[in-house]
Amino acid sequence: MVISLLNKTQIRYCLDAMGEMFPEAHCELNHSNPFELVVAVALSAQCTDALVNKVTKNLFQKYKTPQDYLDVSLEELQEDIRSIGLFRNKAKNIQNLCRLLLDEYEGVVPRDRDELTKLPGVGRKTANVVVSVAYGVPAIAVDTHVERVSKRLGFCRWKDSVLEVEKTLMKKVPMDEWSITHHRMIFFGRYHCKAQNPQCEVCPLLDLCREGKKRMKVKQAK
Repeated sequence: MVISLLNKTQIRYCLDAMGEMFPEAHCELNHSNPFELVVAVALSAQCTDALVNKVTKNLFQKYKTPQDYLDVSLEELQEDIRSIGLFRNKAKNIQNLCRLLLDEYEGVVPRDRDELTKLPGVGRKTANVVVSVAYGVPAIAVDTHVERVSKRLGFCRWKDSVLEVEKTLMKKVPMDEWSITHHRMIFFGRYHCKAQNPQCEVCPLLDLCREGKKRMKVKQAK
């Protein structure tokens, strides 16, 4: 069965509707500089932003620079982020990341995505978030929310990889809207089109959403 994807006009309608729903969409990870953002995003893997913010409240008071993270033992850093999932691995990555920042970049977070992905624990998604939020470089970071929303609405295909989703969105969304679209899609996915129990019955995009129509049919048949 061939499933048709949304055309340019329909995608424009979706982007505008999300913009109206979440005009204040922004990065919800608390940070005051690019270095804190890198640490926060590294901590956020498989974990909610709310939990990360809880942990970084004290963490960022204790550690201000890459050197600060290296001046303590790995065990002490693990203890400081213990309430976060995968804390052992993340503590190791943060220390390795700080070492590389000092050795290769004079302690300054690079503004180039490819350079950023050389840092331990920093993948393409993290790098996109950092260049976009910290440095204002147009980028679309595909997290679970962006991927889910893109596929449910039919911006891209169900079988597309995360990289394919990113490339498709970069093609279909105007470049000067990449960063804000990334935030709006996250808010839309986090607060409205949730993984469990999406709010299809009150969704302004229901008429265009293949997944929503299917879910509503199932509900009505019950």
